[in-house]
Amino acid sequence: MSQKHHLRPHDNTQLVHEVTPEDYGWSYLAYKAVKLTAGESFSFATEANEAALVPLQGQAVLSAADQDFQVARQGVFEEKPQVLYAPPGQNISVTTISDFEFAIGTAPAEGKYPLRLFKPEEMRTEVRGGGAALREVHHILSHPLPAERLILFEVYIPGGMWSGWPPHCHDRYLDSPYLEETYHYRFSNEAGFGLHRNYRRDNDFNEVFAIHSNDLVLVTQGFHPVAASPGTTMYFLNYLAGDLLDEARATPPVDDPDHAWIKDNWDAYDVKLPLMD
Repeated sequence: MSQKHHLRPHDNTQLVHEVTPEDYGWSYLAYKAVKLTAGESFSFATEANEAALVPLQGQAVLSAADQDFQVARQGVFEEKPQVLYAPPGQNISVTTISDFEFAIGTAPAEGKYPLRLFKPEEMRTEVRGGGAALREVHHILSHPLPAERLILFEVYIPGGMWSGWPPHCHDRYLDSPYLEETYHYRFSNEAGFGLHRNYRRDNDFNEVFAIHSNDLVLVTQGFHPVAASPGTTMYFLNYLAGDLLDEARATPPVDDPDHAWIKDNWDAYDVKLPLMD
């Protein structure tokens, strides 16, 4: 089991998390989570990449290509974000109005799409799954919202429920598409926690992590379901990037054949207690 794929947040620093392709043997996805106090600033160069910046909490002015965008978010459990998309060759500056937390991820790109601020009303909301795997998915930058490689979701899982079920993969196994992915977690109750598993069917790869607020997990391969502890709502922000380009970003992953049956009837497994008199 590789603990390097389960990252705890850095305390007392602007940079809460940083993932670079070079550090993890990836080809596409880089990710940062940043925490600023009021009056601080942060700058970032996209270089040969496209970038997507997601506010997590607070207020700031985002500047790029001689355009300014004022963004604000009460928190991930209060409202959807505005998402700033930037093509290659841009310098992004963040000037805080209040304490401000945000994520920014990048992937290689050619520059097909312009600088743009996506608004909450453009983002599709989906209630997915059923039974003990009911959750809410916000498509904050997925097809048909345009990007070259980046795909972004925010997901909300009620306490005691599962997400990523049936387990799915996107690592070329069973002809699945190849996508690198990060999970950035928050919980509505700071005492809440969850479980995250990455596993393969064809070898002995198996990672199981106990996750808490602000933890980051990397999905480098395998199927990857997660579960939330009762009494708290789990949130995670997904960034994905890989071989899929443009409209092909809508290509679904591949489900674990042992568990895919549940999609035909989410309530098929209905347990009545007590099992025995």
